[in-house]
Amino acid sequence: MTISLVSILFILHFASTWFMTGLIWFVQVVHYPLYDKVGVQSFADYERVHCALTTYVVAPVMLTELFTGIALLASRPRFLNILDCGLDLILLMVIWLSTIFIADQLHGGLAAAFDPRVHAALVNWNWLRTVAWSIRALALCWVLYKALK
Repeated sequence: MTISLVSILFILHFASTWFMTGLIWFVQVVHYPLYDKVGVQSFADYERVHCALTTYVVAPVMLTELFTGIALLASRPRFLNILDCGLDLILLMVIWLSTIFIADQLHGGLAAAFDPRVHAALVNWNWLRTVAWSIRALALCWVLYKALK
């Protein structure tokens, strides 16, 4: 059995989306809510290190997800219709834009010092990314189901 380039792209896209979906749920339910337990004295240092280390984990996976999504749209395999591609990439844009313009800005505010209002905003706004990744993951399961039928 040979596997096509399009299949490899889809597998990488599917796997990176599910990785990020699991990670974002962990961050939303466990990690971000515990920020207020770090302590005011050490929080700024914690936040700076946290952001740097998190980038090493999420950047390669998010970039894989983005580039494979674009490549799938460009190649348009028969199992992936334009609506599936459109939903996938629109939600991916929501995730990227909310990461850059909301989450990163809130993390920047927390890097100076812990602020309960900024912390609450981070937890609340992160639901947007959590829901978007969850919808993407489920939609890709639907695409996989259709592809395997």
